[in-house]
Amino acid sequence: MQRAEEAARWLLERDDFLILTHRRPDGDAVGCAVALCLGLRSLGKTAWIWKNPQFTDRYAGRLAGLVTEQVSETAVIVAVDMATEDLMLYGGEQFLGKTQLCVDHHPSNTRYAAHTLLQSQCAACGEVIWELLEAMEVAITKDMAEAVYIAVSTDTGCFRFSNTTARTLHTAAMTVEHGADITPINRVFFEIKTKGRLQLEARIIDSMEFFADGKVAICCLPQAWVEELQVTEDDMDSISGFPRTIEGVEVSVLVRDSEPGKAKMSVRAAPGYDASAYCARLGGGGHKTAAGVVVRGSLEDGKNAMLKVLREENVIG
Repeated sequence: MQRAEEAARWLLERDDFLILTHRRPDGDAVGCAVALCLGLRSLGKTAWIWKNPQFTDRYAGRLAGLVTEQVSETAVIVAVDMATEDLMLYGGEQFLGKTQLCVDHHPSNTRYAAHTLLQSQCAACGEVIWELLEAMEVAITKDMAEAVYIAVSTDTGCFRFSNTTARTLHTAAMTVEHGADITPINRVFFEIKTKGRLQLEARIIDSMEFFADGKVAICCLPQAWVEELQVTEDDMDSISGFPRTIEGVEVSVLVRDSEPGKAKMSVRAAPGYDASAYCARLGGGGHKTAAGVVVRGSLEDGKNAMLKVLREENVIG
């Protein structure tokens, strides 16, 4: 499917939808799922969001009444903002090979679904969902508009990242026109930090290593710190991009060991670098400016694996 109109017709011809989000769902994934679920329901269709055990408290109010753990035999499986099937592996393994439609914006999408609406030029999947809602002629409500605003604002760092386009800003403007109250959303997602988050940032700064005359920053974030400081996943939001806020840093790598025996790396890159290509070398992917990968081993193993890639890619001399 190349156009939203095609996906809209496909959805309108069907009913009984189950919407999937990826592992460690972010604002784009949750916002897209909520907006699509509400939009389909407004058309008189049955639609639910599969209960992701990694949903955080920040989204509880948005998800209220939309989440289920029951799956009918006739359910139409729709994935949003999910580039690869392995991102279902949080308890959603039963849906492997069953996705009928994927709505996404990641260039690294593996086309695992029977049908894919992929618009890789979009900064956020929320832009695609907005177009899809319009194509289905949904009467967009305040709740739908706010869900899409959360999607597009969080995936662009409140429109600060280089992936932000005129289309992104237009989508955000349209959400406001449809009643989105963005001031409290912006405060919750982009202003408030807990003391635990600030303490965590201090430790990251103290342990950060720099390469290539300060253009590359790599830091490890042990799960032990998270537990000691009682930091929640909501507190961890956007932590991956924190090292890139340091002056002179063009490429940053944050390595976590939140899963035993695995090192999860989040790579952020300035224009002229390709985070997706670096992660792809290790089996991951994403966007040029933001990508990720999980490798087996310790924090140190993950760090060394990425350092090897960056040297081979001539990012580090």
